[in-house]
Amino acid sequence: MLLPLVPVITVLYWVAKLVPSPQCGDLNPVEEDSYEKDVLFYVNIGDPELLDVRNKPVSSGREVNKLTTLAEDECVVAMMGLPRAGEITRAQLRIKESKEFKNTVDKLVQRANASIIIGTSSWKEQFTEALTASSDNPDEPPSCLDYIMHILTLFWKIIFAFVPPTDIGGGYVCFVVSIICIGLVTAVIGDVASHFGCTLGIKDSVTAIIFVALGTSIPDTFASKVAAIQDKHADASVGNVTGSNAVNVFLGIGVAWTVAAVVHWTRNEKFHVEPGNLAFSVTMFCSEAALVVIVLMMRRRKSVGGELGGPRGVKILTSIFFFLLWVIYLTMSSLEAYGVIKGF
Repeated sequence: MLLPLVPVITVLYWVAKLVPSPQCGDLNPVEEDSYEKDVLFYVNIGDPELLDVRNKPVSSGREVNKLTTLAEDECVVAMMGLPRAGEITRAQLRIKESKEFKNTVDKLVQRANASIIIGTSSWKEQFTEALTASSDNPDEPPSCLDYIMHILTLFWKIIFAFVPPTDIGGGYVCFVVSIICIGLVTAVIGDVASHFGCTLGIKDSVTAIIFVALGTSIPDTFASKVAAIQDKHADASVGNVTGSNAVNVFLGIGVAWTVAAVVHWTRNEKFHVEPGNLAFSVTMFCSEAALVVIVLMMRRRKSVGGELGGPRGVKILTSIFFFLLWVIYLTMSSLEAYGVIKGF
C-alpha cells in the first residue's frame, strides 16, 4: 500500500532540500529576503527510473528482455519490485510566511548586531512601522514617552514611509530617493531657520550654528541612538556622527562651492566669500572635538569598558560633560559673532 507513495515522498524530500530532482528537473527559487511570502506551485511527477548500483538509469529495453526470460511467478515478483508511479502524480507546494517566525527573527536581530540587516521589504511593512508606536526594548510594551514621541514624529514617519523599500533595485532606489528627500527637508529647515532668525534679528552665523545645525543634526542624533542600542559595538554610533560631519564639510561644502565657482567663472565674475567668524567657530569646534576623543579613549579603561554606556555614574557624567561642551561652543561663538569677545 505504501509503495505507490515512494515517488511522491522522494520528490518532496529533494524539493525540500532544494536539490534538483531527476523527475521534476532543476528548481531554482529566487530568494528575495522577504518575510511576506505566499507562493504556490505544482510539481508533476513523471515515470520513475530504475537505477543500478552506480546510480545510473537502467534502460527499459534491457529490463524488459531480462523479465521475459523469467518464469511467470518470478516475473510477477520482479515486476512488484520495480518503481512505478502511483495514483498521486502531482504535488502542490506552497511557501507561506510565518508571523511567529518573523517575530522571533526580529527579536533575535534586535538583540544581536542588527546594523548590517536593517532594511524593509515592502511599503506595507514601512507604513505598519510608521503607524505603530514601538519601544527600544522589543520585550517591553511602549511607554508613555514612546507614545508621545510617536505622535510628535508621526507626520515625518508617514512622509518617509513613501520611500521605496530597500529590496527594490538592490537598495539603490531607496538610497537615491532618500538622498533627495533629505535634501528637500534640509532646504526647508534652512529657509525656515533663516526666516526665523531674520524675524528675531539674529545674525545668520548664529542662526546657522544653533537652529540650522540643530535641525540637520537631529536625524543623526536619533540614528546614533538606535545604533548605540542595537549595535554590538560603538563604531556605528560614533562613526555616524563623525561621518556625517565629514560629508557636510568635504562633500557638502566642496560640491556647493565648486558649482558656485564654475558658475561665476562662466560669467567672468570673481567668486569671493568673506570668512566672517568661521575661523573662531572652527577652532572652538576642533578644540572641543579633541577633548571628546580624549574622553572616549579614557572610557576604554577596564573600569568603564567602552566608549558608550558603562556604570550609571560615569554614563551620566560623560553625557553632562558632552552637553556642556555644546553649550560652551554656542555661547562662545555667539559672543564672538556679536563682538562681545574678540576673535581672530
